[in-house]
Amino acid sequence: MLLFDENLAARLAVYLADLYPACTHVRDQGLAGGSDRAIWQHARDHGLVIVSKDEDFQRFSVLYGAPPKVIWIRLGNCSTVDIIRLLSERRKEIDHFVADEEAALLALG
Repeated sequence: MLLFDENLAARLAVYLADLYPACTHVRDQGLAGGSDRAIWQHARDHGLVIVSKDEDFQRFSVLYGAPPKVIWIRLGNCSTVDIIRLLSERRKEIDHFVADEEAALLALG
C-alpha cells in the first residue's frame, strides 16, 4: 500500500508493517537511485501510495492528479522515530485519504 521514498529510512517498512501491511521502500522495489518519474510510474502501475518528504511528488500530484496518491511528510529535519510516530498517530486520517477516490495529496506535519 505505502511506498516510502528514498529520502525516508528503508526500515520504516519494517517498523510500520503491522499498521500498514504490504508497505515497502523504493530500495526494495529496485528503484534505489531511480528518478522521481520512475517512482511515480511504479506507484501508479502497482497501486501504491507514495510517502515522501520530496516536494517534487507534491508538484506531480498537483499537475497530474491521482493515481498514485501522495502523502507528503512536512516535518523538516526529523528522525525516523518522528515519522513513525506521525504515521502511527494519523492512521485514521491516512486510511480515509487512501479510501477517498477523489483525494490525491495528503500533507502531514
